[in-house]
Amino acid sequence: MEGVSGQPASDAELTVRAQSGEAGALGILLERHQAGMRAVALAVLGHGPDADDAVQDAVLIALRRIGDVRDPAAVGPWLRMIVRNACRSRLRAPQGVELSERLRATDPTPEQLIEQHALRDWVWRAIEDLPAPTRLVLMLRHFSTTTTSYEQIARACGVPVGTVRSRLSNGRAALAAALRATADSAYDDVGARTEASRRQGLETLAEAEQGRFEKVLAERWSPRVAMLGFGEPIIGHGFLLRGMEGDLAAGVRQRLRHVVASRDIVIWETDLINPPDDPEHCPPASSWLMTLKGGLIQSLRLYHAPRPV
Repeated sequence: MEGVSGQPASDAELTVRAQSGEAGALGILLERHQAGMRAVALAVLGHGPDADDAVQDAVLIALRRIGDVRDPAAVGPWLRMIVRNACRSRLRAPQGVELSERLRATDPTPEQLIEQHALRDWVWRAIEDLPAPTRLVLMLRHFSTTTTSYEQIARACGVPVGTVRSRLSNGRAALAAALRATADSAYDDVGARTEASRRQGLETLAEAEQGRFEKVLAERWSPRVAMLGFGEPIIGHGFLLRGMEGDLAAGVRQRLRHVVASRDIVIWETDLINPPDDPEHCPPASSWLMTLKGGLIQSLRLYHAPRPV
């Protein structure tokens, strides 16, 4: 990418372009400073997956916060500072507490930060281009509000923790590569898609409470929908209908709390409200992990958050 003089663009020029929403400019910055970022991670954490994770987290933080850079010419030290802070957070945190959980306690969520950012639609379009299994773990890790640790994501997706770590690594690497290869184009309105999915979730739960869940299934779910997580997939509406009707008959209600929606993967996070006379009938929350095709839900995996100890 050339600057106004015809020479390679300077860090300052690239930073200003990235702050205005030019994804390719940020990609060049990350590629240009990749070696220095990795050197910081290795110096603090040594060789191993934690160093790789710290660099990958720094890439996503840079995506969200490039607008915070006050001195565009000093973007290199800024990127290395992000890596250093990510590494130090890992060293200070109690064992087993993930970086996203620590950031979530004090900062706006990644979704909130991206919604305010010029690169928002590029980020979501790049996520859309990832393979569905990779996209699902990335959405849970960085946009979910409850299912964020490696262990929780592994249970929700029915895969080993090592697979989660590998898919996250591949997803972040793909995002970085996409940044370097991106070109200006128009992207979908992520906010509108998420709001449409939120309305659909609210309508689904309201219709179910009115005894019309079977109607919703017929209209919005494939007749060959696969319920996953019980060994062999359970095909059809019958199992879903019996499960919903059984919970409602027991006095359990669901309240939609958070939605993450991509083109063909949707996550509905709900609070489970148990009846007063049976407060432990269900776990406190659930996540509906759904795939779509042609506007119809093709598969569902339910993940129930464990009760607090």
